[in-house]
Amino acid sequence: MSSKRPLSNPSAHSSSIVEEKKNKKLKGLELAIPNSEGIVVKENYPKIQSVEIQSIKDDPSKIEAMTVQELRTTLRNVGIPAKGRKSDLVAALKHFVVKNLDGQGSQQAEEHISSIFTENISLQNKAGNVLDETINTVSEVSSFKQIKRRVKQFPAKDETVKVDAEIITTKEKLQLKRLKSQEKDVESIKQCLIDGYENSFWTCSHSKLGYSGTAIVSRIKPLSVSYGLGIPDHDSEGRLVTAEFDSFYLINAYVPNSGDGLKRLSYRVTQWDSSLSNYMKELEKSKPVILTGDLNCAHQEIDIYNPAGNRRSAGFTDEERQSFGTNFLSRGFVDTFRKQHPIVVGYTYWGYRHGTRKTNKGWRLDYFLVSESIADKVHDSYIVPDVAGSDHCPIGLILKV
Repeated sequence: MSSKRPLSNPSAHSSSIVEEKKNKKLKGLELAIPNSEGIVVKENYPKIQSVEIQSIKDDPSKIEAMTVQELRTTLRNVGIPAKGRKSDLVAALKHFVVKNLDGQGSQQAEEHISSIFTENISLQNKAGNVLDETINTVSEVSSFKQIKRRVKQFPAKDETVKVDAEIITTKEKLQLKRLKSQEKDVESIKQCLIDGYENSFWTCSHSKLGYSGTAIVSRIKPLSVSYGLGIPDHDSEGRLVTAEFDSFYLINAYVPNSGDGLKRLSYRVTQWDSSLSNYMKELEKSKPVILTGDLNCAHQEIDIYNPAGNRRSAGFTDEERQSFGTNFLSRGFVDTFRKQHPIVVGYTYWGYRHGTRKTNKGWRLDYFLVSESIADKVHDSYIVPDVAGSDHCPIGLILKV
């Protein structure tokens, strides 16, 4: 996978997801990323009489020259939220011009629309960089906008394939994992969340302050929320939060790293993995389960840039890979990205040392695993590698329910 472009299902065209079809609702699962989700319907915008809007339609390049106040005013006039930095406002207005003005738009403007996760990075900056790791998105939207961009995928045989990718821009649920925050930080972080995300659920490490943590932030209020696995030996590091929604359980997890010298390898493969698997199977008795997060395992050789040189590296040992297969895949949970993209090389993690992100020497450690009963409802599972701010990148899932 290119480190500069998102990966998405080439069969997922915008025409298939802008309207409700055959009484099926389309729900995006993004931590989300995440960034998104609910019934996907075409939005009806008020007709714009503004001379300025008309001039922008004729020459979208004028958007870049607008002031922040002009951008905010124009966006409000067309019924679009006007929050964020100037780059966010520019992207939102360009998207409106491309998608909604008489069905016409400038291809150049479309190509310059910034990544959907800009607001997530903005959130991180406002929170004092306490959110250090990946923002995954899980979405369940009543409406969302999409941007089609030309992206590159890298199959296993070094052949470059160009496809149309779709990027979700309005989020319902976000999963924030491996947060380097403490409980004292949570309230200040909540104040920086995007409007509409009133439902947020956080768990932080107690045994090693500022080391780990996970969170789910949602527009939709869950039916219930729980923290940890219910096993004291596993629950002191803030590694798991579960939210129950109408048709599924959503688990955001940060699986323990086996560590330098593989000091925690035995704990990881003999205790944690099996406990998490059993927990998921118990939940599955009542409704399907979706697990997302940093699972700290590159399961196949295609999931790591140098398999031969990393046989005894934490995250790619035979023990971890076998445990991943035994405890999750063999028990009826499906790796959605690999199911959608069997031969695509896609990474979600690049170490900070030696500039590995620039050379795309990465690992795929972040996943959406779903119960087999809903695997065929996965519309797309994708990676967004061009979002900086962490050594991990966002991943997304769109699910038809």
